Amino acid sequence: MPFRLGPTELIIVLVIVMIVFGVGKLPQIGGAMGKAIKEFKSSSAENSDDKKEES
Repeated sequence: MPFRLGPTELIIVLVIVMIVFGVGKLPQIGGAMGKAIKEFKSSSAENSDDKKEES
């Protein structure tokens, strides 16, 4: 993987995110990202199911 993030890098990213967005917005951002990941996984699963049916 080209982007390997260790604990130190994750902490730095979280600190930068907290500085940019503020602590109050973090739950909203986390919820939005969770929904986006969930939608991506479900559409990806549907796509792979469609390909399996074709073959």
